[in-house]
Amino acid sequence: MSQNFAETAPQFYFNPFDPAFRANPYPHYKPLLAGPPRILTGSMPLALIARYDDVITTLRDHDRFSSVGPQVPGTERIDVFGGARTMLFSDPPIHTRLRRLVTRDFTPRRIRELEPGIREIASELIDKAVSRGEFEVMRDLANPLPVMVISQMLGVPATDYEKFKHWSDEVISAGNTLPGTPFPESAIAARNALREYFSIEIAKRRAAPGPDLVSALIAAHEDAEALSAEELLAFVLLLLLAGNETTTNLIGNGLLALGRDPDQMEKLRANPSLMPAAIDEMLRYDGPVQATGRFAKTAVNVGGTEIPANSLAFVILAAANRDPSHYRNPEVFDISRDASDHIAFGEGIHFCLGSALARLEGSIAIGAALERFPRLRLAKPSAELKYKGSFTLRGLDSLAMATH
Repeated sequence: MSQNFAETAPQFYFNPFDPAFRANPYPHYKPLLAGPPRILTGSMPLALIARYDDVITTLRDHDRFSSVGPQVPGTERIDVFGGARTMLFSDPPIHTRLRRLVTRDFTPRRIRELEPGIREIASELIDKAVSRGEFEVMRDLANPLPVMVISQMLGVPATDYEKFKHWSDEVISAGNTLPGTPFPESAIAARNALREYFSIEIAKRRAAPGPDLVSALIAAHEDAEALSAEELLAFVLLLLLAGNETTTNLIGNGLLALGRDPDQMEKLRANPSLMPAAIDEMLRYDGPVQATGRFAKTAVNVGGTEIPANSLAFVILAAANRDPSHYRNPEVFDISRDASDHIAFGEGIHFCLGSALARLEGSIAIGAALERFPRLRLAKPSAELKYKGSFTLRGLDSLAMATH
């Protein structure tokens, strides 16, 4: 076990590779919220940054905390991007250039234009669940809806969503691979399949452009050399991966929170105008992205802790969203709370580009489920839950809900 990721001192335990830790990390965050950032030692210093103010400080300081850094044992990823820079793992000016190219496709006006199509997809998916006489949230709604929406934006067949979802899950689950052990062959095969599929789609769009996002990115590449060929492919893959997994987890985690608190579910059902606040509370309470990473370019003091230069900073968004110094009774799920300043979407220049789309999809999906299933509840409230993916992306493998 890499020292970078495990600390077994009595005061706290932090090991994202432990399935029990991933299933419920929140009790382990409490000691980290009780004081300044902790420094773990190993192949390089690792700072655990958990308190709300410390997280905000770190994410806003892109001059001293970089999104690009050396490869650290235990942080390797399946490189689906072929070594090309993406918005997620770049700093200005590269980040600025890449983000500007796609911002126009995520404006409020563009997102509003997508709403009728998202409602149609959600309705069709709920109809299928009704016809089956059972509702398995992840299979029936949370998994397919976001990937079908992003597929339409990219101009690829929504009927391929099962393939995309399988490939995406395989790549992301590789994040659970223990340091020093090889990645699963299934994850490597999924990465290769994703790259091959979208390489072919890009070639098709070069020959016959359409009104889709891939065609727009190709035009940017060919007109101004704004994107290299590898950047173009990486961009498309990032939009697919980021555009489905996090929203899937928002829907699943959100319906789980409502299912565990029937009073909150009934409050939302009785007053649908609470949905925007409810989505914010779901994101705060059990966010789809638990943490993100930064690299300290220089020595910097955060919250009273001196973080050495060339350290990895593990910025725990989900811990900050339960910081008792910022939120009253943070362990309580309360949809009437004003949680609009949560940081589930990050902060600073890397604030999630698709946040408005995720909110819209989550609102539509959860609203459709509540409307169509007046007696919606957890099928087995005491059942042990299984989480898929990695520690960073927190999402359920399955969630059975009763409807009768």
